[in-house]
Amino acid sequence: MRVVIAGQGYVGLPLAVRAAEVGHEVVGYDLDTVRVGRLTRGESYVEDVPADRLRAVLAAGSFRPSTDPGDCAGFDVAVIAVPTPLRDGVPDLSCVEASAEMIAGHLCPGTTVVLESTTYPGTTEEVVRPILEKLSGLTAGTDFALGFSPERIDPGNPTWNVVNTPKIVSGVDDTSLERVKAFYDTVVDTTVTVSSTREAELAKLIENTFRHVNIALVNEIAMISNDLGIDVWQAIDAASTKPFGFMRFTPGPGVGGHCLPVDPSYLSWRVQRALGQSFRFVDLANDINNHMPDYVVRRLNDVLNRRQRSVSGSRVLLLGLAYKKNTGDARESPALRIVQLLRQMGAEVRVADPHVVEAVHGAPELTMVALTVEELRSADAVVLLADHDEFDYDLIGREAKCLLDTRRRLQGPAVEVI
Repeated sequence: MRVVIAGQGYVGLPLAVRAAEVGHEVVGYDLDTVRVGRLTRGESYVEDVPADRLRAVLAAGSFRPSTDPGDCAGFDVAVIAVPTPLRDGVPDLSCVEASAEMIAGHLCPGTTVVLESTTYPGTTEEVVRPILEKLSGLTAGTDFALGFSPERIDPGNPTWNVVNTPKIVSGVDDTSLERVKAFYDTVVDTTVTVSSTREAELAKLIENTFRHVNIALVNEIAMISNDLGIDVWQAIDAASTKPFGFMRFTPGPGVGGHCLPVDPSYLSWRVQRALGQSFRFVDLANDINNHMPDYVVRRLNDVLNRRQRSVSGSRVLLLGLAYKKNTGDARESPALRIVQLLRQMGAEVRVADPHVVEAVHGAPELTMVALTVEELRSADAVVLLADHDEFDYDLIGREAKCLLDTRRRLQGPAVEVI
């Protein structure tokens, strides 16, 4: 089949390359000329897509990156995998709408359109469908198939990927469901069908809200435990020995990426708008997780004060700009807020992260450095935010004179763990 994947980020690129590898003719459409240029040269900016895999499908002619909407003509399947950020607490579906408008211009009878972008329940039917039908003159379910299949990408996960992670599929009618399932059956090991797009949209939000709430729980427990003089990490280790009724979550500097800081708020917004009710669990989790960067800075201030230093005038080396280990995804990373807070307090901030290769939109100008002996020795304090495996932890523990570890990766007399 001829397949168009609109959006070539952490969701769209792995799907596009996989679809090309199984024999589809794939156009990877993106408005970012820098990204498309890098892809055309065989340079991957997503850890889940090694450069050799990208170059193989480029050489085979089965994958074509493009910024030209005309290259999307003649598709059999079009997938929308574009960002859905929050703007002042309100869902911003402008990228989804723009992609639907582009696809509508090439929509023909017998084609299939799938939304993968995470959003609130009802988006496929209430936003995407009207755009496609109005601009094409065709009817979903009668002339073309339309469905929703939530992305389940976990950047940097060595075990679960786009192929072996079960894929939820749905359609606006039975025929649409069959066609959506038929496409994904060619690229993933397992598909899971649900009865409508609304259930599929809600399923994705349940997954991420579950994680968001539980991370907030352990983050608040970590703050309370520190005040009580209790080792929260040892307590979590002990609780994790229970073989039933418990799932391990660990504290950290906050949540990041597209999912946790954004997706639960989509559900909260929808509940408020449709029912006039608040989603109290999400509101509370947002409050806790959004303020974890402030807590990290307060802890760092306490650490420096005990060493007769202030944050103002200190050089602080942050290890990890990405929101999680072994990935270059710095979207909504708590590290960005920590940089901002430390600079406001007068600190000189430097950041080391071997994975972050793309500019972070909306981020402050950063001083990026390599992790060296000189950087460690010249820093008044070092803060571990993302525990990448590439970091030399023996070197860090040996050379840094003051360490705040938000991931429990370091040991030694100079280390304090949140």
